[in-house]
Amino acid sequence: MERSQLEHLIRAASAIADDYELVVIGSQSILGTIPFPPESLIASMEADIYPKNHPELADLIDGSIGEGSPFEQEFGYYAQGVGPETAVLPSGWEQRLVKVQNENTRSAIGYCLDVHDLALSKYVANREKDRDFIRELLRHGFVDAAVLAQRAPTLPVSPERIEFLLGALAADSAATKAEHRG
Repeated sequence: MERSQLEHLIRAASAIADDYELVVIGSQSILGTIPFPPESLIASMEADIYPKNHPELADLIDGSIGEGSPFEQEFGYYAQGVGPETAVLPSGWEQRLVKVQNENTRSAIGYCLDVHDLALSKYVANREKDRDFIRELLRHGFVDAAVLAQRAPTLPVSPERIEFLLGALAADSAATKAEHRG
C-alpha cells in the first residue's frame, strides 16, 4: 500500500462513518511516520481503521470498503474495520499518534501509530509475519531498540510477557546488528 492509497482509505472511511477523525493501526500505520518506506514494509493491501469518535461504526467501514467489497475490486486495496481493542499498545500511545491530513484526505484526519508503538504491538501479536516486520524496521533503522525497551514495560500485559518481548527484542536487535557487520 502506498501513502496515497492510505489517504484515499482515510477519505472514504471518514465519509462512510461520518467521522472526520480515524485511527489507523496495524502495519500500514507506518505510512504516517514514514511516507515512503521500503516495499518490504508495505506489502499489505489493507489498512486497519476505526472511527475515533464512533468506533462502533467500524463494521460499517468493513462492510463498505473492506475485503471483497466493490471498493477493493476496483482499487486493489481495502480498509479493515477494527476496534480500539484490536492492538495492544503501550501507555501514552494516544499522545504519540502521527496525523495524516491533506487535500487527498479531504481534511479528514487519519491518526497513525508511532512506529515504535506499532513495533511493540507487533511484538505482542508475535506472529511470524509480525516478527519479520519488526526485523525490517530494525534493519532499516526506523525503530530504536532502546526506545522499544523503554516503552515495553508500559504494555498492558503480564510481567512474564514483557520479559518475553524484551528477550525477543534483544535477539532481533542482535541479529540485525550482526547482518550489518557481516
